[in-house]
Amino acid sequence: MSMKTSALWAALAAALLAGCANNNAPVRAEPTYQEAASSQFLQANAAAVDKLTAGFDVQSLAGAPVLVATVVNVNDLSRAAPLGRTLSEQYASALSGKGFNVREIKLRGDVFVKEGTGELLLSREIKDIARNQNAALVLVGTYSAAANLTYVSLKLVRTEDSRIVRGHDYALPNDRDVQRMLAVPR
Repeated sequence: MSMKTSALWAALAAALLAGCANNNAPVRAEPTYQEAASSQFLQANAAAVDKLTAGFDVQSLAGAPVLVATVVNVNDLSRAAPLGRTLSEQYASALSGKGFNVREIKLRGDVFVKEGTGELLLSREIKDIARNQNAALVLVGTYSAAANLTYVSLKLVRTEDSRIVRGHDYALPNDRDVQRMLAVPR
């Protein structure tokens, strides 16, 4: 092969490679299952706080702190699975982002159901903590796992008289992540 022919083949190969490399077709990266599920989980919880606080005048609190109690299993209010603690953390972040003065206090076992009535009340412990923090409101919640969904009930409760000022209910699909977070560590 002559030098001229070799140069011609090299130029032709370079042109073909350049044409292949210059594919203008858009590349679409699909999210993995985990990314999609995680995003939906985060979005659902942020949307729940949006609905819970829609139209709420944060200025009416005059900067008074808001506490977030651990979201507990409606069937065992003394224990919370990782799901309840994760939800509480996300609610606190979302409330803070909306301008609420959220105090970082880890609360455990802060909610109980009055026997026989099913009324959600604040325990004496959380009332004492709220009083010490000058908190105006406490976000409390419960979850209940069913076959395909986990139902979550949120309430903003006024600390001075335990009056529920806002409530919102929603459901999370029982995907692999939610099922894993529902397991209570022993």
